[in-house]
Amino acid sequence: MRIMRFLVVATLLIVVVYRLSTERVNITDYVTKSTSSTQVKGTSGALASAAAKKLDANKDQVVMKSENDKALSAPYEKASATFVSLARNSDLWDLIDSIRMVEDRFNHRYHYDWVFLNDDEFTEEFKDTISRYVSGKATFGLIPKEHWGFPEWIDKEKAALVREQMRNDKVIYGDSIPYRHMCRYESGFFWRHPALDPYKFYWRVEPHIKLFCDIDYDVFKFMEEKKLKYGFTISLYEYETTIKTLWKTTKEFIDANPQYVSPNSLMDFISDDKGETYNRCHFWSNFEVASLDFWRGEAYQKYFEHLDKAGGFFYERWGDAPVHSLAASLFLDKDEVHYFQDIGYWHNPFSNCPTEKEERLRLKCTCNPARDHDNNFTWKDYSCTPKFFNAKGLQRPKGWEDQT
Repeated sequence: MRIMRFLVVATLLIVVVYRLSTERVNITDYVTKSTSSTQVKGTSGALASAAAKKLDANKDQVVMKSENDKALSAPYEKASATFVSLARNSDLWDLIDSIRMVEDRFNHRYHYDWVFLNDDEFTEEFKDTISRYVSGKATFGLIPKEHWGFPEWIDKEKAALVREQMRNDKVIYGDSIPYRHMCRYESGFFWRHPALDPYKFYWRVEPHIKLFCDIDYDVFKFMEEKKLKYGFTISLYEYETTIKTLWKTTKEFIDANPQYVSPNSLMDFISDDKGETYNRCHFWSNFEVASLDFWRGEAYQKYFEHLDKAGGFFYERWGDAPVHSLAASLFLDKDEVHYFQDIGYWHNPFSNCPTEKEERLRLKCTCNPARDHDNNFTWKDYSCTPKFFNAKGLQRPKGWEDQT
């Protein structure tokens, strides 16, 4: 009996050892396959860099989510797109806050790249820290000196007198030289930087912004598939004292170049009298998702050159927001411009919060239009978004009248 028990136990042990030895091969094979399909994050380090080169930039392995919120892993062809941030080294941690918002609410599913631009060299601390927070490839670009300064045709004394007067009049950023360089750069040069050459779309992200809601679709693919060229979340009126001659200068350009104006433009968004005057409505460009090819096109390049020669970036305080807005409203078909009412966004002091309660709950929004500190600006008196709805003939969302 003891011999029989020994033989049974010995046989069982042999079977177990054999199974474990064969299973070990399968486990190793599984780990290898899993590792090879993992998304490379494009952060710093030779290993990540080498691995990233093996991936098709637009056909990475992307983690998607189904409607029931279960993680799915599937090959996914991304749009040719990137985030763009103009930042200084001192903006590091405010920018990290913004990056976390974008990654947590959107980009952890898609791993789109980031491009960071600065008129000074980025520090190693900045580059290393940023690279650890983004899920796509991080590129750091230096702005050429000729794109960030006074062009040769500007009368510096005249410009200085304007800044002095604006300081006395307490115009916001009225006496700032760097702010003017930034507005001119964002208007006419950021899209020329070689770091943006590989891309067709961009999403502008500034330091210290908030995203209130989950974004449960690929914004860039949405722009691409719907053939959209410009997208925004907040629109408002510009300070009149900063753009006294902008419309006059713009009219000079379109009168000389009527071929660039779309027959189905958004003229009714920017003018209340069919183009005689500018009503000062503009898209707030600290958030914009747009086509780089639009800025690269002939119409916009010639328009910017006309504005630049006029000197209004320095003799007044023309901002990139009204410049972009006038161009998009005039040169694009109105159906190529999109309001992202489902993207909850905040940039001091204004916010865009989805109007309908059910949408806010579905997108797990943390904004609430009933609370004063994050009240939805969209339907307030100083917002231009109602004009946008009227100009496009859009139906307003349920409950908008309660948020005016």
